[in-house]
Amino acid sequence: MTAEATLARFREYMVGPARFMNLLSCFELGIVDALRENPGMTAAKLGDTVGAKPDAVEQLLYLLVKEGFVAFDEASGAYSLDALADVADVDLQRVLAFMDKIKVTTLRQLYYLTESVQTGTVVGLRELYGFDGDLYAAMGVHADLRESWSRLMDSVTERIDPWFFGTIDIPSGAHVLDLAGNTGLGAIHTLRMKASPGLRVTTFDLPDKEEECLRNFRDQGVAEHCSFIGGDVFKAVPKGFDVVLIKHFLNMFDKEDVLRILEGVHQSLDVGGQVNILVPIYSEDIADSRSVDYYPSFFLGCATGQGGPQKLSTFRTWLEETGFTVTRAISQEPADLPPDALPLQGILCATKTA
Repeated sequence: MTAEATLARFREYMVGPARFMNLLSCFELGIVDALRENPGMTAAKLGDTVGAKPDAVEQLLYLLVKEGFVAFDEASGAYSLDALADVADVDLQRVLAFMDKIKVTTLRQLYYLTESVQTGTVVGLRELYGFDGDLYAAMGVHADLRESWSRLMDSVTERIDPWFFGTIDIPSGAHVLDLAGNTGLGAIHTLRMKASPGLRVTTFDLPDKEEECLRNFRDQGVAEHCSFIGGDVFKAVPKGFDVVLIKHFLNMFDKEDVLRILEGVHQSLDVGGQVNILVPIYSEDIADSRSVDYYPSFFLGCATGQGGPQKLSTFRTWLEETGFTVTRAISQEPADLPPDALPLQGILCATKTA
């Protein structure tokens, strides 16, 4: 790459946050919805509709016209949807949910990315919310973080769990531990998607999740088959289970802590016990990875102050280092994902053989 081309790439980074908020604001203000309902509106009419100055509306729409999202008729001065008119609502809502999550949990906090990397803590949460801790703990206190994150993650779980449970094997009548299972959704999906006589699923997470988790079990009619154990994965993993599930958790930590978690799981299982892992990953060729554009800064600057996805081969090596025999390691096919998708998920299945 020439120096000129390198500088041109820098320009893309310089305008990134401005482009992001320009586009999102057009949705938040209702400009896109107004054009969908009434094509051919001028900036003046749009301003009256959304409660903003026509000059400001016009400024925001310049970018959308440039990108081909919106069309502008010079003769009439009217705007209408262009490429956005062809996007299905279900796809658009998925994208907007991710953009809202980026705005609420990422954009502001990343102002402090450098300080977060230097300290290994999420400095943005302390500066913006007065909160010392990680994003997952902060969501228990701050509703705006929780609502934005949960709205996105619930939809992600609904999409990814059928693939996960369709891939892994859970023996009939097994006792399953959902490690860091939060408030029980994973346990409920396990019971329903891998049903068998005698199957029991236990959510293991911090004690403050117990009340909501048990309530979810009752509300879903699965309390007879699901239970909760409170504890800290870094102190001890409960014993007496045939299968351990670890979903969306290992990526929150650096290598040292990932190995501690896997060693704890290995010690908790009897020989023949299984672990099934679902985790966001990077492509083996980083140049092909979508995830690497977003997740390093998100985890380091907004989520935990450490961690981030790894290549599937790296997680496989870490499992083997902690005594497991890997029986399966697969990733999603990028071609099967929506074109807007950022995370690429991987599944690793392993057995304790000694």
